[in-house]
Amino acid sequence: MSAVTAQIGALALRSVTRTARQPASAIPPILFPVSLMLVNAAGLDASTSLPGFPTDSFLAFTLAVPFIQGALFSTMNAGTDLARDIQTGFLNRLSLTSMRGSALLAGQLGGAVVLGLVQAVVYIAVGLISGVDFASGPLGILTLLGFSALVSIGFGALGAFLALRTGSGEAIQAIFPMLFVFLFLSSMNAPRNLIEVDWFQFVATINPVSYLIEAVRSLIITGWDGQALALGFGAALGIAILSLLLAALALKERLART
Repeated sequence: MSAVTAQIGALALRSVTRTARQPASAIPPILFPVSLMLVNAAGLDASTSLPGFPTDSFLAFTLAVPFIQGALFSTMNAGTDLARDIQTGFLNRLSLTSMRGSALLAGQLGGAVVLGLVQAVVYIAVGLISGVDFASGPLGILTLLGFSALVSIGFGALGAFLALRTGSGEAIQAIFPMLFVFLFLSSMNAPRNLIEVDWFQFVATINPVSYLIEAVRSLIITGWDGQALALGFGAALGIAILSLLLAALALKERLART
């Protein structure tokens, strides 16, 4: 095992353990999205009667939303954890060792990915228990887990970037609600082709969160939709690459100041 791999493993274990020991950080990202999903499913079920609506079950339609909403919590969790390390001087102490910046960043994201996978398993279980039939089958569920991990990396790295730039957990918590604007201005409650308000449809179309939701939705209610999956994985990969790049640059800048 190389030194870098060992460093990543140690920091990832620390990140996962810290997440598990903080129920206030681990439980809300699971419960809140499920609660919102159930409320929407009960209140908007009549939408399924609209011509062109892709399914007769609004629960199946909205089941995609918790996967992305839960991943958004990765932004806050990863950000606040790293900000705490900055405030307590842990990052400064690491900078005096042979720890590589890439190992630090990868290890810090370990907790976000594990939490994202746990969330995905819970959401899948809730869907199956509620009678949702995954059109893509068992292989689609595995694909969904991989997609959830990729999305968690992207949003977790975004949280790490914000933490490294601000160095404040309070700042992360203040920024976090703004990220939900992207969720609500997406196709979370209606297919884009059925959104009648022109400006809303335009915003939803250029909003990458729409494509993340639609990729998950396709695995649940459509099956294997190559276009939806390509756009979804492309958006997730783009967010991950951009966030990791920004986080790496911010980490390099912060370490240079220590």
